[in-house]
Amino acid sequence: MSDQRERIQVLSAGIFSLLLVLGVARFSYTPLLPIMQAQAGLGVAEAGWLAAINYAGYLSGALIASLISDLVLKDRLYRIGLVVAILSTVMMGLTTDVTVWAVSRFIAGLSSAAGMLLGTGLILNWLIRHNHRSELGIHFAGIGLGIAGCSAAVALMSPFFDWREQWFAFTAIGCVLLVPALRWLPPPDSSAVTKTGQKLVDAPPSPAFMRLFMAAYFCAGVGYVVSATFIVAIIDHLPGLAGRGWLVFLTIGVAGAPSCMLWDLIARRTGDLNALIIASVLQIVGIVLPVLADGLLPAMAGAILFGGTFIGMVSLVLTMAGRYYPTRPAKMMGKMTLSYGVAQIIAPAITGWIATRLGSYAGGLYLAAGVMVIGTLLLVMLKAVERRDAAASMLPAG
Repeated sequence: MSDQRERIQVLSAGIFSLLLVLGVARFSYTPLLPIMQAQAGLGVAEAGWLAAINYAGYLSGALIASLISDLVLKDRLYRIGLVVAILSTVMMGLTTDVTVWAVSRFIAGLSSAAGMLLGTGLILNWLIRHNHRSELGIHFAGIGLGIAGCSAAVALMSPFFDWREQWFAFTAIGCVLLVPALRWLPPPDSSAVTKTGQKLVDAPPSPAFMRLFMAAYFCAGVGYVVSATFIVAIIDHLPGLAGRGWLVFLTIGVAGAPSCMLWDLIARRTGDLNALIIASVLQIVGIVLPVLADGLLPAMAGAILFGGTFIGMVSLVLTMAGRYYPTRPAKMMGKMTLSYGVAQIIAPAITGWIATRLGSYAGGLYLAAGVMVIGTLLLVMLKAVERRDAAASMLPAG
């Protein structure tokens, strides 16, 4: 097999794995939520708890990923995680017991971390070892396709299938995705050199850089989760937009699918941190646009800006982690995701409290945008720290 063809196959394995662990096992819950509330008796409070438990599972997976250095073990856990994603999906349709649903959402979160962090780390390691560009834009298209795909699937299935049958349909889709996700990713090479004999050497950033970077990524996590969790409900409650929430969620996914490749190109021109700053500013606009201006058009424009930036930011951050740690990329990826994941647990709870007090989700969106502004300023500070660290590394030892 030619080198380029093998690269496409490995990246495709990553896309299929993200479609499975995020599109099927995790994000399908968002468009199915209103249907489960109408047909399966799922209450508003329970729905929020299930979302939080899903994030807790993802966070637990990120913690595990940050502690593992052995590539062979990572590969094994990645493959187990893909199978678990299918089990977590079928569990949702087998019962109306909220406790079983909670277990399902937790292990779906664990499987998301396996695909997102372990799988991404394995793919990045393969790219670096085979002297390809260490860019993950094509791979991360799977997130946007997963969001768009599950939204479209629910819209198409809802007239014909009830909530339970739709979960079973997603299980069947997951079984199809599992095959290329497992078969097309080769076993990891644990040698310390690339295919051409170059030594793989980790070049970790300074502790000050890491602290600022994790704080900035926490802010990005707040910006992401508030919109991603509540956007369907927010749009459905805006004047004249009832029933259009799924369309906005679909638009986020469609905008997100190609955006990572675009951000790879922007990062090549501007540098990684400048690309992150640009994406962050655009995301702030995307978050507040639906509540600043009435109508479907501003909501769709906000969805395009939000979808076109949040996946790109994740891709850029995890790619940077892989460049700092080519021998064990999932370690730093796991640490960064812990920071992002803590935000995903805290922010929805605060947004729910604000919405209860004010009677709308607008306050939560403004809070998310405000936190994103702080995150953008931290990224600007990070540029100064990077320059200082680069200057310090040039000084002679002694």
